[in-house]
Amino acid sequence: MLSVPLEAIRESLEGIMPSVIATSDAAGMPNISYLSQVHYIDSEHVGLSNQFFSKTAANIEITGRAKLVVLDGRNGMQHVLDLVFERSVRSGEIFERLAAQFDVMSGLQETSHMLALRAVDIYRVEECSRIDPVAPLEPVPLPTDGRDNYLWQAAAAAGALAEVGDAETLLDASLALLSERFDIGHAMILVADHETNRLVTVASRGYPHFGFGAEIAFGEGIIGVAAARRQTVRIPDLRRSRRYVSAIAASTAANREEIPVPMIEEPQSQVAVPMIAAGRLIGVVFAESEKSFDFSHDEEAVLRIIAAQVASGLVNFELADVSGEARAPSAPPQTHSGDRTEFRFQFFPHDGGVFIDNEYVIRGVPGRLLHHFVSSYVQTGRTEFSNREIRRDRRLNLPDFKDNLETRLILLRRRLEERGGPLRLERPERGQIRLVIDGRPEISVSGE
Repeated sequence: MLSVPLEAIRESLEGIMPSVIATSDAAGMPNISYLSQVHYIDSEHVGLSNQFFSKTAANIEITGRAKLVVLDGRNGMQHVLDLVFERSVRSGEIFERLAAQFDVMSGLQETSHMLALRAVDIYRVEECSRIDPVAPLEPVPLPTDGRDNYLWQAAAAAGALAEVGDAETLLDASLALLSERFDIGHAMILVADHETNRLVTVASRGYPHFGFGAEIAFGEGIIGVAAARRQTVRIPDLRRSRRYVSAIAASTAANREEIPVPMIEEPQSQVAVPMIAAGRLIGVVFAESEKSFDFSHDEEAVLRIIAAQVASGLVNFELADVSGEARAPSAPPQTHSGDRTEFRFQFFPHDGGVFIDNEYVIRGVPGRLLHHFVSSYVQTGRTEFSNREIRRDRRLNLPDFKDNLETRLILLRRRLEERGGPLRLERPERGQIRLVIDGRPEISVSGE
């Protein structure tokens, strides 16, 4: 049994402060190097990032042993680990998790040329002991936000989500539960668009604006890396990475075809969790905080449970909608106001982009759907549509149903509502869409 259990020092294995690894050659000549990542595997093993330390690697090959000093970035406490090398891995869950962390670190530190992960070396920990400080260290204050009994709370949250009967409620309820049960006040859900390899914001909580329709490319920042790698990425302390945060915020509104991603001004910690169902990336759940070290392994576990529940729920709702019978359209109500002001509706078929009065609205599948609704209204006066007929209309060039049509319709409705203007969507009943239009659209199609 170790003098100090590895579980007790997991906060030291975050990569916030560099660890120090010491080895020696056959003649006993020591060598010391800094190490980027130490990954907790289980109560007896850690994984070390193998990058470019040729001397360290050579010494390990000779002796198979190393000493490692890790530092808790919250309070400065240090521990020394006696390690015995077991094996190197270049694929699999452990490697992918650290590789995702490295991708984010590359963006944070602007050193992508230095942070190429070659392998993860697995070591058995023979001993873990505390290094007594010369001067007393300030204790880490205990959490006071009520985040206790995580397993019970997570089970209760998952049970609550299992009772939800529709996709839109599921999205909002999941973020509400994170806030109410776990004090995670700034969070959003983004769905994956596999046509464009981008993520699109469909729900958010705790921000001045919702940002519906805001996009992040796969591989861009912590959210994009979580999607591209399909791995959870957690950054406990962003205080040394302000330039990165500012750059990401600026890049999301670089031109008129970008909706700003909702972000707090000075995040100190962030976590992004991919939503996976049936082996398919559905999207990402993202959370951030103005406090450093606000997302521990417990919060990460909670977010992973919620992400899995939302992903499976969205897929199940879509499957139920595909197999269910479409109801007969209800009698159409008044679909426009007395204001018949003309407005310009511009559509770009190559990417599904829609502009109204020269202002960007949305693109992709939601954009193609909106063009279909408005065009049908202009040609026939029709305002009622069903999910089933939309899926069957090959002219729309929609992706496979697994890309979740219902979620795209939710996104489109929310984007139009947040933006305001002459177009709105209503859901009179399940599987039905109603276009509400104020004014006379003048449609132009660019690129034809």
